[in-house]
Amino acid sequence: MADSSDTRDASTDGVPAERAIAETRAWVRRAVIGLNLCPFARAVDAKDQIRYVFSDATDPETLLATLVVELQRLADTDPQVVDTTMLIHPRVLTDFEDFNDFLELADAATEDLDLDGILQVASFHPRFQFADTEPDDITNATNRSPYPTLHLLREESVDRAVAAFPEAEAIFERNMETLEKLGAEGWAEVRKRWEDDAAAESGGA
Repeated sequence: MADSSDTRDASTDGVPAERAIAETRAWVRRAVIGLNLCPFARAVDAKDQIRYVFSDATDPETLLATLVVELQRLADTDPQVVDTTMLIHPRVLTDFEDFNDFLELADAATEDLDLDGILQVASFHPRFQFADTEPDDITNATNRSPYPTLHLLREESVDRAVAAFPEAEAIFERNMETLEKLGAEGWAEVRKRWEDDAAAESGGA
């Protein structure tokens, strides 16, 4: 699969699907990989094994239905074709607390599909905030994506990646240090780069 993207509806009342996917892909490359926030991401990106899915859902129920479809689809797909899925949903759960509450439903859906221990759902959000931090704390940027995004992962891939990385438990602390050194201005520059990349890829959409 040379381009594991699914644009679904071509556009919404807000961001066009092509732009949302392009910007999320650019964020993965410029921030997640570029800043080495996740040492496991580079390989799946290089092999085109990341599936980017745009959802135009405007309510949690519709998003949950889409998530169920994508969980089953990932489980049924050869990992060599798609190893992981990014489900981007700009029109729903834009409030971080609502998004955080939805994750319980995501975990329940994984269990209902008998995929607990096989797949897991991680999360990224433009307003992500760790507990006991202020909204403007730069360390929150480690999990801040352009749009609300559910990240579907294979447990086997995660276990294999952790085994290959001798100090996996230190990634979280190292990422915090990376963002603290980068600072707000540095993060703004990274953001500008991924936005420029996305504009070029999507034709300014």
